[in-house]
Amino acid sequence: MRKLAISFLSLVLITSCVESLDDYNIDKKRPSTAPAATFLTSALKQLSDVITTPNVNTNNFRLYVQHWATTTYLQEPRYDLTSRIIPQNFWQNLYKDVIADLHESRRLTLEDELIVEADKTAMLAQLEIVEMYAWSVLVNTFGNVPYSQAIDFQNPVPVYDDAATIYSDILVRLDNAIASFATAGTGFDAADVLYNGDLDQWAKFGNSLKLKLALLLADVDNSKAKQLAEEAADNVFTSNADNARFPYVAAPPNNNPLSANLNPLFSTRQDYVIASTIIDKLNALNDPRRPAYFTTVNGQYVGGNYGFANAYADFSHVSDAIIAADFESLLLDYSEVEFLLAEAVERGYTIDGTAEEHYNKAIEASIMYWGGTAADAATYLAQPAVAYSTASGNYKEKIGTQKWIALYNRGVDAWTEWRKFDYPVILPPSGGNVPAGLTIPVRIIYPINEQTLNGVNREAAAASMGGDLASTKLFWDVN
Repeated sequence: MRKLAISFLSLVLITSCVESLDDYNIDKKRPSTAPAATFLTSALKQLSDVITTPNVNTNNFRLYVQHWATTTYLQEPRYDLTSRIIPQNFWQNLYKDVIADLHESRRLTLEDELIVEADKTAMLAQLEIVEMYAWSVLVNTFGNVPYSQAIDFQNPVPVYDDAATIYSDILVRLDNAIASFATAGTGFDAADVLYNGDLDQWAKFGNSLKLKLALLLADVDNSKAKQLAEEAADNVFTSNADNARFPYVAAPPNNNPLSANLNPLFSTRQDYVIASTIIDKLNALNDPRRPAYFTTVNGQYVGGNYGFANAYADFSHVSDAIIAADFESLLLDYSEVEFLLAEAVERGYTIDGTAEEHYNKAIEASIMYWGGTAADAATYLAQPAVAYSTASGNYKEKIGTQKWIALYNRGVDAWTEWRKFDYPVILPPSGGNVPAGLTIPVRIIYPINEQTLNGVNREAAAASMGGDLASTKLFWDVN
């Protein structure tokens, strides 16, 4: 009896420490709430993951620009977008795992009365720049998308906004975010895995993104593109130290997504080899980035046949450096910015320096990022086929070709720039058992489940663009 009394007293003492018995059901290892900073870090990681992963079910852009070829699966290099749920995965990752997290971080930041206003302004500006980046990826991939009514869980059928209208709003919001840094206090610091709270770097990132989006408008609204580019040009990245990079670590689950799919430490899959399209080009130019980009076969860089099955052992693969668990992901880099400035000069915008100077800086920055030297870059640029004054074609071909090389391992951006420049000239696979009439996608079709979940609005969006087809050009892709 005495033991029973003691046990009962112990139970009373324990339960008196909690408000209700529901408190016992709280899983300490799976919290139901998180601070605003955690959502920012999560959004940055998910954004980096979705644009970096080589997973065949999510991101096939390296195949579309013919940086890679496949060993076995041929649906993707032959542009089959329906046998897997590729559009759905890309779409959901950006909406659910990136933009929704940023909205939650914003909500928590706004509601936190302990954050001084100047700091809150800086935090909101950081969140806004990442969100505008994510929206730009969505628009540049699909065209019209849910925007003004998106991320509203009380509205399961949001309208699809016009892509050009979204773009205009993105640029206004981006400008407002950049302006906020001039008077802001301290932003997110430890949670900011890009720049560790350095707001000057965030301002450069925002302006570099503005420059990038401005040049995408140039063929459809040159006066607006000119204004935006000239506003941004003096405040963009000036060295590789400015690069917007996500720092992966050696241990799962925060390791480089390429390592999860290609590194023998994490996967036994052998799905990809390098396409002859890019290897043949780099071999012809004796490009110093080849050791950083590719492995060798008997001391040679050998590319596989794009759109056909290739024996893994017979061809070059992605380099060991790129598939390392802790290899970083680039969201935007200095080389890309210098190519943009070269293009802006060629389009007649008021930009300091010549197109050739910016082109040379872009190539040098890329070579040095990948482990080369200034001397390597000088030797490379001295070749008639590379030198700006003697390389073949107009400025779109010169810049487009070299940018396609520099954007290796950044398939999403390489695909976007290829659509803008239409260079280099790459052709879909043909012959053999390849279906006739293939065309390289210039947009990704809407997720199939949108036909069921939001069919009326999806149909209206598709009709206004000219059809939900991979061959339907986006509003800025007019050439």
